[in-house]
Amino acid sequence: MTQTASCAPVLFLVFNRPERTRQVFQAIRAARPARLFVAADGARPDRPAEAERCAEVRVIATAVDWPCEVQTLFRDRNLGCGRAVSEAISWFFAQVPEGIVLEDDCQPDPSFFGFCTALLERYREDRRVFKVAGTNPLGQWPGLAGSSYLFSSYGYSWGWASWRDRWASFDLKLAEWPRFERSSHGRHYPFSRQRNLGFRATHAGLIDTWDYQWHFAISCNHALVVVPTRNLVRNIGFEPEATHTRNALSLYARNPLGRLEPPFLAPPFMLPDRPYEQAMYRLIGREARREWLSRQWSRLRHLWR
Repeated sequence: MTQTASCAPVLFLVFNRPERTRQVFQAIRAARPARLFVAADGARPDRPAEAERCAEVRVIATAVDWPCEVQTLFRDRNLGCGRAVSEAISWFFAQVPEGIVLEDDCQPDPSFFGFCTALLERYREDRRVFKVAGTNPLGQWPGLAGSSYLFSSYGYSWGWASWRDRWASFDLKLAEWPRFERSSHGRHYPFSRQRNLGFRATHAGLIDTWDYQWHFAISCNHALVVVPTRNLVRNIGFEPEATHTRNALSLYARNPLGRLEPPFLAPPFMLPDRPYEQAMYRLIGREARREWLSRQWSRLRHLWR
C-alpha cells in the first residue's frame, strides 16, 4: 500500500518486546497511515532490565519516516494489561471517530489495512456491526456466494478496527455481568458456556485483560463482528515471556497469513455464520485442552528434576 490518506488512523500498542515491535512497525510503515498513535505501558518496578527494553520499544514504534502525524501516550508507571490497553484505546477514540488497533505481537498482512479501512467506511452508520476483525483463527473459511468476509457474534482482537460510538459501550469492570449471567439471554446466547467462563473469571478479577470486556459489550448489544474469510493477522507473540500467549506449540502460533484484495465482497445475509462459529469454538476447545496438558507436562518435568 502506498502512502495514502485512505489508510484509517492506527493505534499501535507496545510494551517491552523490541523485536516483535520492529516486525509489526515495518508493516505499519509499509501502510503509511497519515495518523499514528502509539501507546506504551510503563516498566514493572520489580524487573530492572525491563525499563531499558521499554525505552527501546518506544524509539522503534515512533521512527516514522513518512508524512504522518504521530501522537504518543507513554506511561511512567505500569498499569497492567487491562487498564493500560483499554485506556489507550479510549484515548485513541477520543481523538478519532474510527480506526485500526494493532498490538506489538500482531503481524498483519499488507491487505489488512485496506480491508479494515474499507469496512470501517462501509459499516460506519450501521450499528449492527461493532468490530472488524483481522484474525480468522481457522486460517480460512469459504465465504457465502464468494464473499470476502462473514459475520460472527465473536471475533478475535489480534488486529481489529472499530468506531468511537461502538467502543463507548466498553466497561472494564463488567458491571452488568451478574445481571447478564442471570438473564435468559446470558444462558441461551450461542456458545454461552465457553464465552461465559471467560466473562466470569474476568469479572472476578482472575484475569487482567480488556478483550473479554470488549466481547461482552458486543454480546450485550447483540452486535456483529466482521471476520475475513482468510486470516489477515498472525499472532507472533507466543513465547514464555508473553502475558497470555505463552504456549509456542499453539495452533494459533502456526496460523498462516492470507491475503484479500478489493473489492471486498459482502456476504448475502447480515447474520452470524453458525457453521463457522461451531468450527471456531471446537478449535478453542482443542486449544484449551492442549494448554492444560502443556501445563501439566511442565509441572511433571519440574518434579522430575
